[in-house]
Amino acid sequence: MSRLLLATYLAASFVLPAVAEAADRPKQLVIISFDGAHDNALWLKSREMAAKNGAHFTYFLSCTFLMNEAAKKAYQAPHQKRGKSNVGFAQSDDEIRERLGNIWHAHLEGHDISSHACGHFDGRQWSEADWSAEYATFRTTLKNAWKSVGLEEPAGWQDLVDHGIKGFRAPYLSATAGADMITAEKKAGFSYDASLVTKGPAMPVEEDGMIRFGLPLIPEGPNEKPIIGMDYNLFVRHSKGEEDSADSAAFEQRAYSAFKEAFDKQYAGSRIPLQLGFHFVEMNGGAYWRALDRLVGDVCHRTDVACVSYSEAIPMIEARGKLERASGL
Repeated sequence: MSRLLLATYLAASFVLPAVAEAADRPKQLVIISFDGAHDNALWLKSREMAAKNGAHFTYFLSCTFLMNEAAKKAYQAPHQKRGKSNVGFAQSDDEIRERLGNIWHAHLEGHDISSHACGHFDGRQWSEADWSAEYATFRTTLKNAWKSVGLEEPAGWQDLVDHGIKGFRAPYLSATAGADMITAEKKAGFSYDASLVTKGPAMPVEEDGMIRFGLPLIPEGPNEKPIIGMDYNLFVRHSKGEEDSADSAAFEQRAYSAFKEAFDKQYAGSRIPLQLGFHFVEMNGGAYWRALDRLVGDVCHRTDVACVSYSEAIPMIEARGKLERASGL
């Protein structure tokens, strides 16, 4: 064997196992979600972002944004006065009509429509009956949403409401301790919950028949201090929860760096899914949405990355044999 052929053979013997190992690695999952899902301009912006980059998102919808004036007067959350909501209500029937169109088209585009309950109340002390009442209001509101604003609903809407809304995230990530919330979720037909916070990116766990996901703590800023991977938490850290558009570019870069470093660590490592959460509010001049847009544009086109909804992620994680049973969450 000539020296050239020998060198080529030896080089290949080192490269081929590495290529084979890379081919055997699971895709890096990136799970992007939005809480509230109300502002119609941001519905369009997020859908365009997803379409441009081959991504699917999860929208945790607050149902008061489908309530007109009459429904507002009738709504009563557990232990609250009638007509109260911490996030408000729809401002007009036309606004609801546009929002319904966005929800339906997002569903058709492959996005995950999920529940964020209705009035965005802290349910930490709620009972199973309290959660069940709020879930029932959510379902009833969606079932009647098109009719309530004088529109003919699309074929398939009732099936979406009855069978297609599989996930829930508690407002304020404030889950009831014990089994009450999970029991109510199961009775309401949910199969996954995304209300937990984990010390870092973590695989979901199965708890009493419910698959539970958690937003991770990720290093951020000059001192890499851990923070929940969510725009609101960054907003509070960066500007104490006060709008600061003047420093928007700096906040964007800090957020992007934190997101990208969290991604890179998993991508180069064990490829635990990376979950990041956002709201339909462009805080600090849109800094965190711009950081998200950059991240999605950077990573979602890669062949070994899948930017997917929670519902899409579940069978991919199960196929890896990585879904574990919880032990005393």
